[in-house]
Formats: sequence, C-alpha cells, structure tokens
Amino acid sequence: MKKDDKFILFLKDTMKTIVIYFVAIVLITQFVVRPFRVEGESMLPTIRDSEMGFSNILGVTFGGINRFDVVIVYIEASNKYLVKRVVGLPNETVEYRNDKLYIDGEEVEESFLDIAYVASMTDDHNTFFTTDFGPVVLGEDQYFLMGDNRVRSSDSRVYGPFDKSQIKSKNGFVFFPLNRIRFLGGDS
Repeated sequence: MKKDDKFILFLKDTMKTIVIYFVAIVLITQFVVRPFRVEGESMLPTIRDSEMGFSNILGVTFGGINRFDVVIVYIEASNKYLVKRVVGLPNETVEYRNDKLYIDGEEVEESFLDIAYVASMTDDHNTFFTTDFGPVVLGEDQYFLMGDNRVRSSDSRVYGPFDKSQIKSKNGFVFFPLNRIRFLGGDS
C-alpha cells in the first residue's frame, strides 16, 4: 500500500470517528442529559454563578417533576435556559406569607434553604427572604418555579407559572469547578 493510500484511509477513519462522536453527543444532549451553565446569583448558595453541570432529561420524561427538584426551564421569548427549583405543582395554590411557603393553605417546610445564607441576606431575619405573594392558582400542566436566592431571582414571580413543556431536565450534577463537584437532587 502506498503512502498516499494510507493517508487517505487515515483521513476517512478520522472523519468517520468525528461524525460518530458528533452524532452521539447530539443524541445524548438532546435525549439523555442537558449541559447547563449558571449565570447569576439566583440559585445561591446551592449553585453558584458560572458553575457548569449536566441535568437529567430522562428524569423529566420517565420520573416526572417533583416538588423541590432543581430544573432547567426554557423561556422562548428570550431564548434563555434558567436553573430554578420547583415549588408548586399542577393544580395547587401557591402562596408566600411572612417568609413561609403555603401550598393549598398548608405550610410547607423548605429544608433545602441554607439557614445561615438566609440570615445573611435578611439582616438576621429583620427583613423577609421571600416577599409575600399569591395566592397563585396553577393549571393542569403548570409549575411554580423559584430560585433558591429569593432576594435575587427572576422566577415565576416575574415570568408567571411555567408549563411542563418548558421544563427540559431536572436534577443532575455540577462538574465545574472541580472543587465543587456534587449531585443536585430534589432536596439539595
């Protein structure tokens, strides 16, 4: 075999490998896991600005969406993906009064909130971490999403309830920066 033939064979194999990897990456990121990068402080201290990770697309498809799941939601009007937490589920009434979450009139504990962080953001509880709102009545396929940093989050209080079709993935893990690798679950 001539040197030119070996080079052409090498190029063909390389191109085939690149195409296979590209197709695999597209399929995986469209149907299995979705990469994300956090921009801003709306999920502090759970997820920090510029952290990157993967979230679970299959979890939404097969496992459903549960209260306090961390989700990736798509806002078509601004062509943006946001990372938020599920607070209200379909057909529920969501309300916040005196820094407490109420679902259908019953108080619900938010154990994922970092008490020290909440205190630092509220002058040691002299102001509210979450301003009062509601009641908001959710429709059949609607979810109420909020950032963990209620003071600095544009979420359902700004955008209104999100439809299930806007929620693209849930939970997952953060892989960058390397010193902050961790899993994100429903009660992170």
